[in-house]
Amino acid sequence: MDENSARISRTLWVGVGLVIVLVCVSYVLSRLQPRQKPDKALPVIATVADFTLTNQNSQVVTLDDLLGRVWVADIIFTRCAGPCPIMTQEMKSLQDALPETSHAKLVSLTTDPDFDTPEILQRYAKRFGADTNRWTFLTGTKKEIGALASGSLKLSGVPTDPKEQKNPEDLFIHSTYFVLVDKQARLRSVFETVGDGIEWTNVQSAIIATINRLEHE
Repeated sequence: MDENSARISRTLWVGVGLVIVLVCVSYVLSRLQPRQKPDKALPVIATVADFTLTNQNSQVVTLDDLLGRVWVADIIFTRCAGPCPIMTQEMKSLQDALPETSHAKLVSLTTDPDFDTPEILQRYAKRFGADTNRWTFLTGTKKEIGALASGSLKLSGVPTDPKEQKNPEDLFIHSTYFVLVDKQARLRSVFETVGDGIEWTNVQSAIIATINRLEHE
């Protein structure tokens, strides 16, 4: 190899070496950089007041039964032919997607307590494959349901004007949100679940991420 070729070869190897050194330095510096600050804490929207309702097994359920757990709630009624079956299927999907390590609970309130007795709710739960160890269905008086739904969880449910009913099952207009409550019984987040442009898989991922965040607070 003549002197020029040797010089070129040495130059190339020096260049390769410098690139390797720069890559290594960049990696080390990236590891030493401070982590980004965590996202701002989720706001406290409301505090859930104590309640006494009845589940699908005719057992009394109070706020104390949910303290220390993150929970997701919605409001539906079993005779609903509109968004309720979609929402309940989405809640079932969420139930199945939750990690085994999660202790989160799922709660569905009925806006039709005169019809939705514990026996009716039990059949409805079985119809949708609800794991009632994690997911509970609650009924009570209209006043009791309203106090929890509207007063604490900001979920509305009002009778449909008979003149506006589209079919015999069009009995109530109600929220189509899932709301998240933290371990201290504070309402922390709201997710729309039904509507144009809403992709449930994206909503579900966001709900699970928020549950995980609240469980680690």
